[in-house]
Amino acid sequence: MVTVYKVVSGSIAENAGIRAGDILHTVNGKEISDVLDYRFYLTEKKAELSLTRDGVFYNVKIHKEMYADIGLEFRTYLMDEKHSCRNRCIFCFIDQLPKGMRETLYFKDDDSRLSFLMGNYITLTNLKEADVDRIIKMRISPINVSVHTMNPELRVTMMKNKNAGIVLGYLKKLSDAGIYLNCQIVLCKGINDGDELIYSMKELSKFYPQVSSVSIVPAGMTKYRNGLYPLSPYTEEECEKIIDQVTGYGDQCLKKYGSRIFYCGDEFYVKSGRPIPDEKFYEDFAQIENGVGMMASMKAEFDSELSQIETKKVVPRKVSCATGYAAYNFIKSLADEVSKVRQGLQVNVYKIKNNFFGESITVSGLLTGTDLAEQLKPHAEKGELGDTLYLSRNMLRAEGDFFLDGMTPDELSEKLSGIKIKFLQNDGAKFFLAISEKK
Repeated sequence: MVTVYKVVSGSIAENAGIRAGDILHTVNGKEISDVLDYRFYLTEKKAELSLTRDGVFYNVKIHKEMYADIGLEFRTYLMDEKHSCRNRCIFCFIDQLPKGMRETLYFKDDDSRLSFLMGNYITLTNLKEADVDRIIKMRISPINVSVHTMNPELRVTMMKNKNAGIVLGYLKKLSDAGIYLNCQIVLCKGINDGDELIYSMKELSKFYPQVSSVSIVPAGMTKYRNGLYPLSPYTEEECEKIIDQVTGYGDQCLKKYGSRIFYCGDEFYVKSGRPIPDEKFYEDFAQIENGVGMMASMKAEFDSELSQIETKKVVPRKVSCATGYAAYNFIKSLADEVSKVRQGLQVNVYKIKNNFFGESITVSGLLTGTDLAEQLKPHAEKGELGDTLYLSRNMLRAEGDFFLDGMTPDELSEKLSGIKIKFLQNDGAKFFLAISEKK
């Protein structure tokens, strides 16, 4: 049962007499414990809701369009508390955060509902047989799973959870039931790479097409690892070897299944110096939100837009972009292309070192307002930033109001002489149009 927090004015629920504070027990005789139950049992055109008000039961019969919302809102999005992680993974990024950040950043979720609704990755260690059965019954698909290794004993060691190996069996159960799975392997040097990586890829490929994509990404390591499991970053040569392993096995899968299934994160290519594959390599970009093929997708979008643009002179104007070390060369190349077809437009691109988390963290999404302010201030004082500073939208939290260190975009603007700041999604066409627009 869940408590109704709000009833939307003029909604089906309000017209049916439901009020805020009422407690919802069942829909069509099925108990409601969270958002998945609620959405699943409320899909039909006819629904009978059982509720209580001040301890008195009453029923409401509703007629609506299939899948239509009836206007009930609850205290939390899940209608329940998030399920926290029970693992102590040797590479956990949250364990590497400094003290004093926003409290919400320290919460480790491992919730299958968020996997389906928001795309979060889960480890399966929070699931019981009944949870897996519910996923199958409700046809919740796809589910995003952090696998890391298909070696049960090694998975226990890496995740420090005695059940981490046993729950790998859920992959087969879900796969056999037709549930699609996107998987990821966070690679730790000398632990789950090499022969272990080959073994994991072979085992996961057996579940194709239900396991439709697997990303292989490097473990992120901040400078706050004191007292944690000793990990070291991959060298340029080691990144090349991993790319060769993954691409080689992916080539085999492409011949056998028609899909390569396995993809390295863009970070491996950047660090190795290898060129990013073209967009065709990534098929349907199933893992783009996990940093796999993001640059290839953005370049394809950019080139498509560029092909439709004629070169012309524009009113002289200066703008700037700032990004992490990993994407710098890529963003700089796009900015240079824009300047060629918009003659008179100067685009300055700045490489920002991550002093907050440590220089081994090179992705733009983990840059803080503090690092941006400190490193861009000298350029702002000289007027080198121009009239607008463009930043990646992934530097901000989902609500778009804070950087990781709690600084707001307005505060950053103030520290940079009041410059206008615009945030861009990772879309090549929008990038071109944004930085070439008139002031």
